[in-house]
Amino acid sequence: MSPGNILAAFRPRSEVVMEANPKIVFFGAGVIGGSVGGWIAPHYDNLYFLDQGEVARALREKGITLYLEGGKERSETVKVKTISDLGEVPDAEVVVLGVKNYSLEPVARLIKERLGDRPVIVSMANGAENQRVLPRYFSKVIYCVVSYNAWMDEPGVIGYQKKGPLVLGTPDNGLAAEMATVAGIFNRGVETVITPHLQDAVNCKIVINLTNSLTTLVGYKFQPLSDPMLFQKLLTRLTYEGMAIIRAAGFHECKLGGMPSWTLLYLAAKLPAIVMKPLFDRNVKKMVISSMAQDVILRHGAQTELDSINGYIVGLADQVGHQAPYNRAIYELAKREFSKPDFKPLDVREVWRAVAERMAS
Repeated sequence: MSPGNILAAFRPRSEVVMEANPKIVFFGAGVIGGSVGGWIAPHYDNLYFLDQGEVARALREKGITLYLEGGKERSETVKVKTISDLGEVPDAEVVVLGVKNYSLEPVARLIKERLGDRPVIVSMANGAENQRVLPRYFSKVIYCVVSYNAWMDEPGVIGYQKKGPLVLGTPDNGLAAEMATVAGIFNRGVETVITPHLQDAVNCKIVINLTNSLTTLVGYKFQPLSDPMLFQKLLTRLTYEGMAIIRAAGFHECKLGGMPSWTLLYLAAKLPAIVMKPLFDRNVKKMVISSMAQDVILRHGAQTELDSINGYIVGLADQVGHQAPYNRAIYELAKREFSKPDFKPLDVREVWRAVAERMAS
């Protein structure tokens, strides 16, 4: 049975009867927490949102506004319940973490202090770092692989390309009843499936997320590309190399919500660029400004997901003995450039020179 069919076989059935009405807190209402929570809120009353600063004010005053790409004039605004402290919902049974891996440690400590180890934790962060951090604090953790693109125009206003799907899983396939409960509630607002192959899903998503570093480095959608064909070469080699690394590490393909297949990644890297250009251009047009670009270019933030995505792949390459010149060069370049307080996107030819130097060494 293919991974895609396995996912379908594990879809929670709509006729599952909920035995409880658990209180759910979305901790973090950014792009992912806000969109997922916003889709569910009209269909589930026992839902609360916790954030801070401008996001918290927007949620209290306006709610969450969601719109499909190209249809902002048809946006929908959802009024939501907000809290300013976990102590306001001390009996929360599920806490959904809409925060990135670099924020997990302090958030986990805070939740543990306020709620102990009683709630089920659902982490929607990219990468595998959350699997290292969260089990140190909680015994019931479900991981969620997010398989759609979204962006935030302003606090509380979120656009998306498509609604879901979300893929839930645990490393040992435990917490089956808890996952069924969470999936049953989530499915009221957004397609949610359960997979018995979490690590395959996580690693396949990491490969797709490798593109975030490259598009941020060259300022994709912030400045014109001086050499589109060179950008195509870099991006296709980067993802193909990432695919080869996770496959060498023993992971298998897991098709996630229309994301490029391994066959497509292979063809894009191996066939002449001019042959693949029309398909490449169509797929690139679907790209939105990544969360990494928002962190580095728009917010001038020092913290990114670079280590938990690109650094993870480079570390995995070391384990399996893969040279990984594209991933190493882009990771090293991004790590150096993103640390600059005045980072400015590079010309794509500068990125290529860094890769060429790595391949020659």
